[in-house]
Amino acid sequence: MSQEKVGGKVFDMQQIRKVFRFVKPFRRTFYTAILSTIMLSGLSIVRPLLVMEVMNKFILPKDEVGLTHISLLILGLLFAEALLQFANTYLANWLGQNIIRDIRIALFRHLSHFRLRYFDRTPIGTIVTRIVSDIEAIADIFSQGFVVIMGDMLTLLVYVVVMLWVNWKVALVIMISIPLLLVATYIFKNAIKSTFQDVRTQVARLNAFVQEHITGMKIVQIFTREEQELEKFRDINSKHRDANIKAVFAYSIFFPVVELLSALSLALLVWYGGIKMYSKSIDYGEVTFFVMLIYMMFRPIRMLADRVNTLQMGIVASDRVFKILDAEDHTPDEGKEDAGALRGEIEYKDVWFAYKEEEFVLKGISFHASPGQTIALVGATGSGKSSIINLLGRFYDFQQGAICIDGKPVGEYELASLRKSIGVVLQDVFLFSDSIANNITLNNPDITLHEVIEAAKAVGAHDFIDALPGGYDYQVQERGAVLSVGQRQLIAFIRAYVYKPRILVLDEATSSIDTESEILIRRATEKITEGRTSIIIAHRLATVQKADRILVLDHGHIIESGKHQELLQLNGQYKKLFELQFKEEAVG
Repeated sequence: MSQEKVGGKVFDMQQIRKVFRFVKPFRRTFYTAILSTIMLSGLSIVRPLLVMEVMNKFILPKDEVGLTHISLLILGLLFAEALLQFANTYLANWLGQNIIRDIRIALFRHLSHFRLRYFDRTPIGTIVTRIVSDIEAIADIFSQGFVVIMGDMLTLLVYVVVMLWVNWKVALVIMISIPLLLVATYIFKNAIKSTFQDVRTQVARLNAFVQEHITGMKIVQIFTREEQELEKFRDINSKHRDANIKAVFAYSIFFPVVELLSALSLALLVWYGGIKMYSKSIDYGEVTFFVMLIYMMFRPIRMLADRVNTLQMGIVASDRVFKILDAEDHTPDEGKEDAGALRGEIEYKDVWFAYKEEEFVLKGISFHASPGQTIALVGATGSGKSSIINLLGRFYDFQQGAICIDGKPVGEYELASLRKSIGVVLQDVFLFSDSIANNITLNNPDITLHEVIEAAKAVGAHDFIDALPGGYDYQVQERGAVLSVGQRQLIAFIRAYVYKPRILVLDEATSSIDTESEILIRRATEKITEGRTSIIIAHRLATVQKADRILVLDHGHIIESGKHQELLQLNGQYKKLFELQFKEEAVG
């Protein structure tokens, strides 16, 4: 995984503008949070000023009535500050969570329309990191970044101005440590920026590794690679730990430095204030005021560097997220034709296709399928069979040639309408963690349970579904792991059947199942291909003998074409494949 770079600018206005596009629906809340921040900044200085007045006018002169009144005022002020602090914290976090909800929805919607090649080259764990962790960092722009930083800086400005107004000489003395603090903050900010970036990179690596290996745990166990993969995980996990420890180390140095400088300011106040008290040029109230301000001033300064880095990491995370949101990796959808009433005529005209630049996997593919015909594709692995069907639904774009349905190029059809008209049953059936009924309908409210049951009966799957606990409400675990391969295939057949496609694609639908299941699926195949144009890919040639035409592929070329008996008479590649498979099955 490549190392990602951190932008140098804390306030990257381009990224901030992109994030703030999502603030528009919540402008009232945003402005309320800003207003509460300003009010808090102004209100926080009032309490030390009142304490100074209490010391000078009520405690030393022993005015108990006035002391009671002013104490009640301070109590009320504390209550008001608490309410404002609650409102400020709640609104900032509420705003952040609503914004990242909208960004996450926009990102998922955007990703769901990407070409499949994007997912071919991007680790799933990295995508998960973008949708989950990076978007959470964007929320920090509001809950711990922008609003809070603005409040802290405004508060510090108010503190400095009021301190200079109360006693500018004392204020300058206690602020002698401020330049040292600014230097320490700058060093800390740069150090923590680097460590934060390392942490984000290691989180992405960890997510990618865990996701991939949990998905492929069966392979790990089959080849007894548990210990070797554990060592890889230990290495990645250790790097994740080391990255976090570096961040902890930076904090462990910075916070004590801040406390030390805060103590230095307090010592300077005691020294200088004590001298001035001897000469009566400063009173007890002012000393108390400055003691309170030292603690109140250093607290936001201590947090400022951390919050600036939080803001920056939120902006960096937004940069990663918006790179996906801004990416134009969608299949162009400029077609106007409705594919809802297709006859099902398919024609490939000299089609050339490559997944990578000029590495063509299809080379001049041409064939025609009349409505209702069944075309079978056979050939060795890597010959281009799956690539042919991937192009039909425009999941990938071909480089040369033309693919037409009912005489019109596929690009002229509205994309969603085109794909709804093409039913696909893949070799590796994917089932979601949901009920069998929902896995069949994909939560389409237009498909009723009665239609699902009738479709299951038609393809011969009703009995096994009805025998499951809960029947069609049976909860399938992730990827359908609790069902057999044949059962998953039958569910995929029902899924294709209930959507009533005009064109049907079966990709290796019987390559990994037992004989009994294969018989069921052959019957299901005959049922759902009836009256539909079908393209069937199969390693088991017995499943395609009734096809109207069989295309034999080799290294991206169609080398033979015809019906089963015609191809056997050619004594070519098809006959070799057939005889080889017949011998293997006889031996088996």
